[in-house]
Amino acid sequence: MNIQWLGQELPYRQVYDQMKELLLKRINGQIEDQLLLLEHQPVYTVGRARNAMQNLLNPDGLPIEQIERGGDVTFHGTGQLTGYPIVKLPVLDIHAYLRFLELFWIKELQQHQITASRDDRNTGVWVDGKKMVAIGVAMRRQVCWHGFACNLTTDLQYFQNINPCGMSADLVTRWQDHQPAPNMNEYALEVGERFRDAWMTWCNKY
Repeated sequence: MNIQWLGQELPYRQVYDQMKELLLKRINGQIEDQLLLLEHQPVYTVGRARNAMQNLLNPDGLPIEQIERGGDVTFHGTGQLTGYPIVKLPVLDIHAYLRFLELFWIKELQQHQITASRDDRNTGVWVDGKKMVAIGVAMRRQVCWHGFACNLTTDLQYFQNINPCGMSADLVTRWQDHQPAPNMNEYALEVGERFRDAWMTWCNKY
């Protein structure tokens, strides 16, 4: 897996175009699995869930991007570590992949003294009944893209303008409200290495 830290305050469309280019190359077997790590400029993204646009209450001038991933409306922006794995699944089971992403983050947060869990009804990673890590993916010819977003020091006020993932904005939390948040640049590289190890271990099961 090739890991890239793209940097902070990046426009969504710029990263999306790069992600889509890598997707096509991965489908055609021209590259190995990829992981893009970054922080976006503030943006709202809208997934394929039915009536998702209705959960965009008051965008307040922020860009809105309608995209292919599953799920509803969410926010990306400052203080949030976003990761886009572009990976060929070892088995054609997108639900197993979603559970892998959840388990990775549950274990990752546990290493930092944050007790997290998953919810059988709502994809993502939860801490004290609130979502800290949002997860949404899409798949084309057994290659998945889009990915996860972990709130480190995110201004949660942005979520008040939407029903994130179709739920109340009060059901969103961030790392710094539970433990001191890590430095974005340093942490991105560390978590990328651990993600690669976890991915290789998971793939080897098949």
